[in-house]
Amino acid sequence: MSFNKYDLIIRNGLVASDDGTTAALDVACVNGKIEHIAASIDANSKAQIDAAGHLVLPGAVDAQVHFRDPGNTHKEDLASGSRAAIRGGVTSFLEMPNTSPPTINQQALDKKLARAAAHCVANFGFFIGATPNNLADINSVSPACGIKIFMGSSTGDLLVHKAADLEKIFKNGNRLIAVHAEDEQRLNERKKALLAGNPKISDLRIHSQIRDDQCALMATQQAVELSTAFSRRLHVLHLTSAKEVHYLRENKTEHITVECTPNHLFLTEDDYDKKGSLVQMNPPIRTQQDQDALWEGLKDGTIDFIATDHAPHTLQEKAQPYPASPSGMPGVETSLALMLTAWQAGRCSLEQVLKWMCRCPVETYGIKNKGLLAEGYDADLAIVNVDDYRIVQDADMFTKVRWSPFSGKELTGWTEWTVVGGRIAFSDGQINESVRGTALSFGD
Repeated sequence: MSFNKYDLIIRNGLVASDDGTTAALDVACVNGKIEHIAASIDANSKAQIDAAGHLVLPGAVDAQVHFRDPGNTHKEDLASGSRAAIRGGVTSFLEMPNTSPPTINQQALDKKLARAAAHCVANFGFFIGATPNNLADINSVSPACGIKIFMGSSTGDLLVHKAADLEKIFKNGNRLIAVHAEDEQRLNERKKALLAGNPKISDLRIHSQIRDDQCALMATQQAVELSTAFSRRLHVLHLTSAKEVHYLRENKTEHITVECTPNHLFLTEDDYDKKGSLVQMNPPIRTQQDQDALWEGLKDGTIDFIATDHAPHTLQEKAQPYPASPSGMPGVETSLALMLTAWQAGRCSLEQVLKWMCRCPVETYGIKNKGLLAEGYDADLAIVNVDDYRIVQDADMFTKVRWSPFSGKELTGWTEWTVVGGRIAFSDGQINESVRGTALSFGD
């Protein structure tokens, strides 16, 4: 054997290919890359993992998280959020701009990049937030994965809902635009009508009625029409409704991609009865019919991939009576386990999980050298145990708020090891604090 030819060798793993097939193979990594994959690698390395037959996957890419940094770091920060990601087998994330202050110019973006480089265990990228007045900034900042537009009001102060402002953004520049698609006027009208005379609401189903499927459809239609008119790259975030799936199935163009969240794939309005505001988010969870339509949309390609919209609040904040209770829930560390559990239950294939959580997010945002377990790609990997079923428990969560909307649910596919840049970032339930992720690179 050659002496320390590699930095890391993963031995005896069941290595997953992009087509969902698996084979017993070794994986050797050097200088942050996957150098060699073979049935047996006869070499030494600085570090080794005996995968013991566990499934070896490319690290998942979560293309929508809110790590609350800066401004609300009592809920989450880039350090804690990245550790929650790594614990869940997510090796790269894209973070949203509705922080305080918001990420709306190069100065704010540079501060985030510097803080992430110093504290993040996972690889990182950031959106730039659109306002009615920062057109030059959103088209010039670098590096940014895309422009985020809140067409309807949500957490934070970013809102662009007037037709003239939206048209100005869509017709100037070529950077991908990602939209939170809810119609602001309808949202406000329904809020006024449904909350009139009800300062405190006990039935959280009203949240899904205020921000109803028509509210979502109207904004999605507007965004699609603007994308089509100006041939502009559009990404529709967190799709929620059957109406939107049906509309996009007929009207989606080559310029448009779509995502949905595990929250909308595994929760419905019935969960308000047990979980209350813990499952309150924007846009909201909906009916079983809507959930079924999302699964159909994923499988037929109307929806391209899955992202979590990880958006934590403290339990104390969530305990406030509606509508004071804030919208959003954590999810970055349970997403891969949820999808692998669905695979084990026969609801989807391993190939689909890899497509939805690894390959398609990378393709959508032009992320360089990620998303595949192949020679020459970055050595970002998750080694998971699909034979070990465990109950989700709040006390086990790595997110700073220490709770999960899926608490009490039995899942498999928990991460045993996570590798970032060829280094072991998570093992034996612990984070390797010497590992740091790197800034992601994006295509034009």
